[in-house]
Amino acid sequence: MGRTLGLVLGFAADRLLGDPPRWHPVAGFGRVATAVERVTYADHRVAGALHVTVLVGGTVALARALPEGTATTAVCTWTVLGGRSLAREATAVHAHLASGDLAAARQRVTHLVGRDPSRLDADEVARAAVESVAENTADAVVAPLLWGAVAGPAGLLGYRAVNTLDAMVGHRSPRHARFGWAAARLDDVANLLPARVTALLASAAAPGPALRAWRRDAPRHPSPNAGPVEAAFAGALGLRLGGTNRYGEDVEDRGFLGSGRPPGAPDILRAVRLAEAVDLGALSLAVLAATAGRPRRRRPPPGPLPAPVLPAVGPRPPRCPGRRRRRAWR
Repeated sequence: MGRTLGLVLGFAADRLLGDPPRWHPVAGFGRVATAVERVTYADHRVAGALHVTVLVGGTVALARALPEGTATTAVCTWTVLGGRSLAREATAVHAHLASGDLAAARQRVTHLVGRDPSRLDADEVARAAVESVAENTADAVVAPLLWGAVAGPAGLLGYRAVNTLDAMVGHRSPRHARFGWAAARLDDVANLLPARVTALLASAAAPGPALRAWRRDAPRHPSPNAGPVEAAFAGALGLRLGGTNRYGEDVEDRGFLGSGRPPGAPDILRAVRLAEAVDLGALSLAVLAATAGRPRRRRPPPGPLPAPVLPAVGPRPPRCPGRRRRRAWR
């Protein structure tokens, strides 16, 4: 039960404490990845594949060397989850919008998204925050829990290594267009099932609208995993997400997800509450998966019955001759 209890304790630690305040292991991994990139970088896919293999393979090997138990799983779970940090950042964006401080909201939303916030109005800032809550619920909570349930600390740390590399080199910048291809594709594979689990859990809030938006609108999104999640959140919340996003000089049209109204500042808090419900559902599924995957102890087969112990029988003592004669006379 060490893996199951460790997932629960790590989830609780993330909810109560948030990210480790200093010496965050994910930040340390990022610094190591930057140093390794100086050695492995070349403008082609093979170099990028080597970069991913060294870093992800090294992380998994290190995790497998750790003694798997409740404490190790709990610490690794706490390290890789980001549910409380996501809620805190989204709530801060809402607070700035609610107070009318658009400049502060634009600056704070950069903690959640990579798009250019300088031209965003209040509704667009709210849309960016809601979309980030949806996508990062899958990346920062659901996927780590499911990978941890399947593979323990190796799954937790290995997934976080994949996801971090995708954030660092998986985008289509001139430097990383080919070098980051392997990181982006590996992240797509690692999130293929967790993203759909997230969409299903979000759809539980409003099954009809969420499932319709997922089926109809998810293919419009350029990401195979973010599309189902954002479309399900849009349907569950009764909103219309998606549209045009600006990333520096690049403009990307993602199409519309959902058929509701555009999001406003109050919808950020609604998205956070939905994400928290999805997180609890994912924890329940992870506990079930970890418990079901535990090998059961088999009772040893019954052996042959022991032979009955008989009392030792010695030679009968000779009878008294006188007694024999008396019996004959009688």
